[in-house]
Amino acid sequence: MSGEQNAGGHSAGGDGAGGHGARDAAGDAEEFCARVQAAAGTSYRSRRTDRGFDLAVDVPQPGRHSQKVHTYRVGLHAQEKTFEMTDVSRTDERGPGGLKGRTVESGRFRSRTWSRSLDGSERHSFSTADGHRLIRGVAEELGWQESRPAGAKAGLAFGVIGGLWPSAR
Repeated sequence: MSGEQNAGGHSAGGDGAGGHGARDAAGDAEEFCARVQAAAGTSYRSRRTDRGFDLAVDVPQPGRHSQKVHTYRVGLHAQEKTFEMTDVSRTDERGPGGLKGRTVESGRFRSRTWSRSLDGSERHSFSTADGHRLIRGVAEELGWQESRPAGAKAGLAFGVIGGLWPSAR
């Protein structure tokens, strides 16, 4: 019976995942990535990774000697229809001799920036919450659930334990 297909063209054989096989899960992950990319518009760049996808955007910076890129790193667990999101912010500072310094921040955070051109004619703003909402909105439409990255879970657990642990007097 494992070679039969149902009306939807999917194998009727049991796959141990409640009818949601590896092929369906891969298709779900592809659809998630494609929908985020379509919703993101031209200011974002999307790239598939082994674990899911990265969604990157240039962050407006005052002056012309620094460049900041914010990446939403999304790990997909297609069989469970869950995802985890990590923010990665990379700032490159340039000086007269080339690259002066690089800062990389990673984790879960919110940031908001505003800037203006030197003559005041252009205004730019960026909020990490916009990308979070975009990804979570697509996930909700497709029935995916967000899970916290392992590091965030460990931090939460240590915070709870630390808060409950009686302090030495």
